[in-house]
Amino acid sequence: MTAPAIDWTGPQAAHPARDAARRSMDAVSRGAKEEWLALYAPDAVLEDPVGPSMFDPDGRGHRGHEGLSAFWDKAIAMAERITFTVRDSFAAGDEVANVGTVTSYLPGGSRIDTEGVFVYRVGPDGLLRSLRAFWEVERAMATLRSE
Repeated sequence: MTAPAIDWTGPQAAHPARDAARRSMDAVSRGAKEEWLALYAPDAVLEDPVGPSMFDPDGRGHRGHEGLSAFWDKAIAMAERITFTVRDSFAAGDEVANVGTVTSYLPGGSRIDTEGVFVYRVGPDGLLRSLRAFWEVERAMATLRSE
């Protein structure tokens, strides 16, 4: 049975950042790169994960639509499918912190679960200004398995 693209069991009350986060996850789950980029402000910063990683060796984040597009090509496009499980969601001010798991289904029948806290911030125009994903590479890699 195929997992739903977004399994949201956390609080669902409307909030600008929560709503933008849901739109972002939906676009990723459908492979809609241009739609996803349009959700972000031109000067947005994406840190996924926060700090140095294989996606961002300097740990400074991916900046602007050009940087976000490059992140998509490195991290999102390599998966055949991506699903999201949100177990909890805390909205405050112009941000939301979602607690959950991102599951990436990789070519060849393997998958990996990335558990973490995903913090989205929006501007007054409803566009995402930042995404900061707190997760540990080693913990995610330990979940790599074949279907």
